[in-house]
Amino acid sequence: MDRTYLIKPALNADYPVVDYGKGIYLYDLQGKRYLDGASGAVTANIGHGVEEIVEAMKKQAEKVSFVYRAQFSSEPAEKLAEKIANSVPGDLNWSFFVNSGSEATETSMKIAIQHWQEKGKPTKNRILSRWVSYHGITMGALSMSGHPARRARFTSLLEDCPVIPPPYCYRCPLGLKPEDCGLQCARELETAIRRIGADNIAAFIAEPVVGAAGGALTPPAGYYIEIKEICDRHDILFIADEVMTGFGRTGTMLACEQWGVIPDIVALGKGMGAGYAPIAATLASERVMEPILNGTKSIMSGHTLSANPQSCAVSLAVLEYMDDQSILKEVKRKGDYLMMSLEQLNIEFPFIGDIRGKGLMIGVEFVEDAVSKKSFSRDINFTARLVNIAQELGLLIYPAGAGIDGISGDAVIISPPLTISLKEMDELVVLLKSALTELSLQLNDTREVECDG
Repeated sequence: MDRTYLIKPALNADYPVVDYGKGIYLYDLQGKRYLDGASGAVTANIGHGVEEIVEAMKKQAEKVSFVYRAQFSSEPAEKLAEKIANSVPGDLNWSFFVNSGSEATETSMKIAIQHWQEKGKPTKNRILSRWVSYHGITMGALSMSGHPARRARFTSLLEDCPVIPPPYCYRCPLGLKPEDCGLQCARELETAIRRIGADNIAAFIAEPVVGAAGGALTPPAGYYIEIKEICDRHDILFIADEVMTGFGRTGTMLACEQWGVIPDIVALGKGMGAGYAPIAATLASERVMEPILNGTKSIMSGHTLSANPQSCAVSLAVLEYMDDQSILKEVKRKGDYLMMSLEQLNIEFPFIGDIRGKGLMIGVEFVEDAVSKKSFSRDINFTARLVNIAQELGLLIYPAGAGIDGISGDAVIISPPLTISLKEMDELVVLLKSALTELSLQLNDTREVECDG
């Protein structure tokens, strides 16, 4: 083609064209192989080209791919909702199916606000969130996001939802140490609630493990127990944004289970369809749904393709495949192995500042100086260069934000398909080491030129 008509993320970039995928690998039209160390965007949880999913897609397409949700329900949608209700903890029994994680978090916000309206408390309509967070790109989801770089162009149109600091132990925003902080970052929520007034707040939303904005920031033990207790004490709903972490990424169906907490509302996506179809969901507990069931009996949200039978059939096949292959049982063991392998790189590369995460969602933060934790200059463009070098070598990794302001730091997320083998993880680490070595050489060359100059 002489030109492209497709708007890509970077309009001046020359992207390879994918041909097919199999297992943890993708292949471009020239036959080059890429190890998918990021599951795309922490999405392809069961890998590529799984025949059971392809067959389920074909079978449903031969019956019906679309019906409008106001005219029909469908067997795949009903079965998927039942499957999810039986797979997640507590009484998160109600599923509202949408098409993307952004839609799921925005629907979560709308359900939370409607819950209080139907209880006769219309002033409880504000959503609180954290800085260094990301909840999606639609205007409502972006309002809840504490991601300065993605908010910047639209600030005047956004609500001020981010009010408290993130649980960023490597760079504690409160200047405390994890062993004696008393979970002060969680208790900042109490202070924010008192300032704003609980009568004005519908819900608090948080990612159990912060993804794109923070490179797998992982709170300490007890953090979400404290958060949930504060929310309950002030009659505020807790929304868990599990778009990245849901469906086994951390080793449990919901990452919140790792902290022994059951949210009131959950946003799901990504791994729900594992990349085979666009689908996401908002889950609501019986408590949340009760006043709506007794009131208007309708959620004020929805999209033309919500709960379409094609996507629901695919998601159901993905979840059944995960059960049949006992995939969740191996995630912790694989995650521990990958974490240990990555930590070995610390010895050779002093610019690795922190390695964190849970299960197979691991973040690596990079710093210019490991002692002071000083970030690299933005001019160096560390993260983008590392991602590009890795891709040239045949490894896909996911760029992420870092730094206490969510702008100044460098990080990547390592999140391969949950089906990855130990041998394939060894290959991943070897490729990453090669990419880090190449970038290290480039940085040294730059410093030598500056010294000569």
